[in-house]
Amino acid sequence: MKAAVLVLFTFSSLIGLRGQSTFKTDAIARATIWEKLAPFFSPPEEFKGKYGSYRSPLKFYDGHNVKTAEDWRKRREEIFTRWHQLLGEWPPLLKDQEMKVIDSVRRDGFTQYRIKFFWTPNEETEGYLLLPDGEEKKPAVITVYYEPETAIGLGKVDHPYRDFAYQLTKGGFVTLSIGTTDATKAQTYSLYYPSIEKATVEPLSMLAYAAANAWYVLSKRPEVDSERIGIMGHSFGGKWAMFASCLFEKFACAVWSDPGIVFDKTRESINYWEPWYLGYYPKPWRKRGMITEQNPAKGLYPKLIAGGCDLQELHALMAPRPFLVSGGSEDTPNRWIPLNHTIKVNHLLGYENRVGMTNRPAHSPTIASNEIAYLFFEYFLKYRGANKKPS
Repeated sequence: MKAAVLVLFTFSSLIGLRGQSTFKTDAIARATIWEKLAPFFSPPEEFKGKYGSYRSPLKFYDGHNVKTAEDWRKRREEIFTRWHQLLGEWPPLLKDQEMKVIDSVRRDGFTQYRIKFFWTPNEETEGYLLLPDGEEKKPAVITVYYEPETAIGLGKVDHPYRDFAYQLTKGGFVTLSIGTTDATKAQTYSLYYPSIEKATVEPLSMLAYAAANAWYVLSKRPEVDSERIGIMGHSFGGKWAMFASCLFEKFACAVWSDPGIVFDKTRESINYWEPWYLGYYPKPWRKRGMITEQNPAKGLYPKLIAGGCDLQELHALMAPRPFLVSGGSEDTPNRWIPLNHTIKVNHLLGYENRVGMTNRPAHSPTIASNEIAYLFFEYFLKYRGANKKPS
């Protein structure tokens, strides 16, 4: 099965090719990247044209069909509004702040800054801004996780291949690494607004809000091209990156590493029912783990399930922006079934090759899965032509 096999391609060799700096060379480099990416942007034959029982994003809630791009604009707004109503309305976005630099250090051909900014109206966070050398404006990627050190290569040694920010910066991207350090230590993991006692926004949506504020603060950096900012995360960070990119349309593209892209009560790691994701309620919280009669889900999550809601509607909000599911044990090849719904939306809008998925057996990222993720950003953020609508 082609979707289950990754082709390894050396990211550094591509950078060397780009260094020749001619339009012709750029075109060759872009074509070379696409050769490696193309197999992952088409469902295997066994899943092509299959949509399962997921509600079509191309059908309004009153039942009539989306037939034109203008219809989709209205339908997209309907989905966006409905989900924000369900998840809780965000506070105003913090558009005008600038990040504060705490300290800096030189590392391996780039400068690492420890920075601080407000990611909610009442809470500051610390993270890391990695700036490669060079004066030109660059594409950028925000990385999200339990803490910001892992993505910059300073995390736990038993979690290899999660140094996304470090590797991308070595490849010429500006990166901003953020994470929920304090909440992770407290085992509450997420963000609660205005307080953990009386949150009015589902915590996973509040993480998306924080990432949107990170986008604004990063976009103000003179080294960054604000039209070319993506987002990436793994597992917890994959859920975070998915909700952020779907609910905030300024992200140009996204990589979601094995988050569980749809609800699945049979998989303990696809645990959207937990209070720190979409099942918030005031403490004391349920015992962490699978939903059982003795340990039921509470809060919004069971209401979403009862209402027939699933995350294929959120995926569709990405169209026509490209995204890649870097799938593992939680996002196996059969996830093409919900992804086919967003492919269909892109077809309506006149776009091809905007939805991709790689697959590996285990949950953790690998050298090969990361290689495709990095090439995805190289293709869609460094080469503007990759995002143009076909003529």
